[in-house]
This record gives sequence, structure tokens and C-alpha cells, in this order.
Amino acid sequence: MNFTDTHCHIYSEQFDGDQNEVIKASIATGINRFLLPAIDSTYSERLLKLASNYPNQIFPMFGLHPCSVKENWREELRLVEQYLFDNPTNLKPVAVGEIGLDLYWEKSFLEQQIEALEIQISWAKELRLPIVIHVRDAFEEIFKVIDKLNDDTLTGVFHCFTGNLDQANHILGYGGFKLGLGGVLTFKNSGLDKTIEQVDLKHLILETDSPYLAPHPHRGKRNEPSYLMLVAKKLAEVKGVLLGEVSEVTERNTNEIFFPNQLEG
Repeated sequence: MNFTDTHCHIYSEQFDGDQNEVIKASIATGINRFLLPAIDSTYSERLLKLASNYPNQIFPMFGLHPCSVKENWREELRLVEQYLFDNPTNLKPVAVGEIGLDLYWEKSFLEQQIEALEIQISWAKELRLPIVIHVRDAFEEIFKVIDKLNDDTLTGVFHCFTGNLDQANHILGYGGFKLGLGGVLTFKNSGLDKTIEQVDLKHLILETDSPYLAPHPHRGKRNEPSYLMLVAKKLAEVKGVLLGEVSEVTERNTNEIFFPNQLEG
């Protein structure tokens, strides 16, 4: 069985002491691909170096995280644009991300977050790349943006989905989006399992968001890609299927969004 961690920040400082060991341990458990979302320019060198060291396993994204939309956001966006269109690293991005809206940590830059999101969505459409959406305490606001900009060319994932069934159905109604599931699915009182029971497996992909949101029984500790197996096993339990089916379907779903050239048939 093969799995893909569709969202992990293993280039962050929290992995400085054992980064290679973590990657090798994850590969040994069946995690064969790692998708790395960008944050901002302070992490670009780290992300690109890691992706260049593992060109067959690690795939970068380029984008500006909503929590990094500050006074210098236009300068940051110019750097994202350079990576997307000029590709100075020769590392082809698999998505524009992570992008989105976050009103949990910062509300004073909401207008700038929306403008940055809309700009990056336009780039994704131009390049025919999927988008990776971060949304926290902002479903109403982000739906207004996607409702306006969605069309047949827009695809992507709402990463670390923790919403309710109405929100899930709103997202899936766009036609080109999947829901990214991580450690929250394993949290005893999250209620996410009850929502996901009612969502077809064909709409779901797996992620860890390492080093954040470690699944049970590692909750509160550093997350890492090998823990994706705990999420996969929980998903199999929730859906009442074998782990092999979770692997097969979520890998197909991942290819549909990020690696369409690898789809069979």
C-alpha cells in the first residue's frame, strides 16, 4: 500500500535535528510522496533545498500563507509570482499554496488576505495548477471568494478540513475540490468523524500538516508524516472499509488533483 502526505511542513525548524531520519522512517511505513506547501519567503530556501534533495518523493508548492499577509504582502506576492512563472529553481510546483483566509490569528489584514487570495487564484487558473486552501474561522468569507471565482478550470483541496457537513457539501459542490483530512479526524471529541461518515471516500485525501496537529495518541507532540497511517486507519474505521481501499482511493484522489498525468485510463 502507498500513501501520500499531501500537506506537510517538514522543512521547518522543528525537524532540523532529524529531518532525513523522519523522511526515511515515513517512507518505510508506506508514505511515498510528500507535498510541501509554502509559507512565505523566510522559508523558501528551506523548502526548495529539501525538495531538491528528494526530487522523486518531495514536491513543492508556491504561495503566500494568509498568516503571512502583513504590511509587505505585495513584495511577498512578487516572489511567489517569480517562483510560479519564472521557475528559477527548475522545481516544478504541483500547486499554488498554501493560500486562503485566517481570522483566528489576525483580523486586521482581512482585506489584504482576500486580495492576495484572489490574485493567487488567478495565477493558478492561468497555470492550470490546483490551489491548496487554508481556512480558519473564515468559511463564510472564503466561500464568498470561491463562489465568485470558481469555474471549470479551478481545482484544489481545502486542507485540514474541520468543518460541518453543510460546509463540506458547499466545497464539494464546486466540482473540482477535495477535502484534506489530518490528525483532527482522530481526536475523540472533534465530531469530524460524524461528518466524514457522510462524505464519499472519492472526495477525500490524506495529510498530516506536520509538525502541527499530531493525531491521537501523539496529540500535543510534534507531528510527522509517518503518523499519516494513524489518520488512514481512522478513516478506514469511519468508512467501514479496509485500509487497502483507503490507500487505493485516496491515492487516486491525490493524483486527480496534483498528478493528473498519473491517472490511469
